[in-house]
Amino acid sequence: DTSVNFDGITYAKGASVLKQLVAYVGREKFFEGIHNYLSKHAYSNATLADLLHELELTSGRDLKAWSAQWLEKAGINTISTEVEEAGDGTIASLRLRQSAPAEHPVLRAHRLAVGFYNVDEATGEIKRTKRIELDVDGEVTEVVEARGEKMPALILVNDDDLTYTKLRFDEKSLEFAAENLYRFKDSLTRSLIWLALWDMTRDAEFPAERFVELSLKALATERESTTFRYALGQVKVTASHYVVSERQAEVAKHVAHELWQLALAASAGSDEQFQLVKAYLGYGEVGDAEFLRVANGLLDGSVRLEGLEIDNDLRWSILIALAGVNALDEAGIDAELAKRDTTENREYAYQARAARSTAEAKDWAFEQALRNLDLTNMQMGAVVAGFASTAKGDLVKPYVERYFAEVEWIWKNRTFHMAEALIEGLYPVYAPVEELVKHGEKWLEAHADADQALRRMVLGSLDSSRRTLKVQHYNASLR
Repeated sequence: DTSVNFDGITYAKGASVLKQLVAYVGREKFFEGIHNYLSKHAYSNATLADLLHELELTSGRDLKAWSAQWLEKAGINTISTEVEEAGDGTIASLRLRQSAPAEHPVLRAHRLAVGFYNVDEATGEIKRTKRIELDVDGEVTEVVEARGEKMPALILVNDDDLTYTKLRFDEKSLEFAAENLYRFKDSLTRSLIWLALWDMTRDAEFPAERFVELSLKALATERESTTFRYALGQVKVTASHYVVSERQAEVAKHVAHELWQLALAASAGSDEQFQLVKAYLGYGEVGDAEFLRVANGLLDGSVRLEGLEIDNDLRWSILIALAGVNALDEAGIDAELAKRDTTENREYAYQARAARSTAEAKDWAFEQALRNLDLTNMQMGAVVAGFASTAKGDLVKPYVERYFAEVEWIWKNRTFHMAEALIEGLYPVYAPVEELVKHGEKWLEAHADADQALRRMVLGSLDSSRRTLKVQHYNASLR
């Protein structure tokens, strides 16, 4: 139970809440309080209450209430922008409306900034022209300082990323952000807007295909490596799951084409070039002649990107992609491994065998992952990754029932970390979503007394499928 509690929320939210604490008490007062805390409790034990007490003394803030809201209550708030424009083009009123999910109905005190952004006519870039910092508390907060200011092209709540919240733009700002994401000069601003649009996409409030298009456009100019990597992942999830089922194949083919064009245009030897090629390799489909031409060409040198080094890792990424479209058979995998039989390459070979898009390969991979106790953790992970990457269409249909039939056995017969890897990794995400939801709910109902850590893993996958179903229904309603 302890291990399963360490996840993205633990680390990402923890860091965000600490940053919010700094903003809430003020940076200067925060470091003064930290200095006093460390001095007073040097060479002794201290508690959270001791830290908050020192910060209260330096800042004058009530941190008991803050701690109760932020450290003792779960959930995330959403802050929406409501703006009214006067006849002369100025702001008549600007309100921030805070909401909370029904299962965690907590409205928090936030210290945040509101940024006004406009186009710099001299450069064509979008830059911040005004920043207002204020406390947001309760359901509605009036931004008094904004009254009478000229209406900007975009109003960005949580500018500078001071607090932990979801954002919802006013209608004008949303349209401007979606059309001009790539033009924002500041990398943090771009990331905040991109993340807000992603949140709206996965919350069924923004069209999936539009998110794909604006992301592809922004990737052409993005140079911040972490943002670039996350955006590629978001595009993959959106194209593979959130787009309506009957459009997924066409959208995925379009994304693959655009990623390859971006790779061709990327700076020689750049991180963007490498990430784009790696992402492109994840879009191969059986029978795609253009994908085969590119992938085989990268291997034999007939397709070259200046500055791109086909090292051992990238070579195996290409080989695994070719195996996934049935262009590399067992003999070919064995022959490649024989050239350089290392521990790492054995893992790659396992992944390639499991990635093959045949019923026999999927059955082999599923059984190997579950039953072959001689596999190392890394080898098992490679088999799971290969299985999951291409278990689609007719190939994945048998694995909904097979997966849920094996969950309890996995939990009882494997160590925690291996069970976690199997239960999360073998979840057949490309199966029909309605089937996943139906079987997941049925399993939870039948296993009400199962260990909470196990139920939490299953529930996490089920919640993801429920979200996918909701988002697909939303996008279908737009057609």
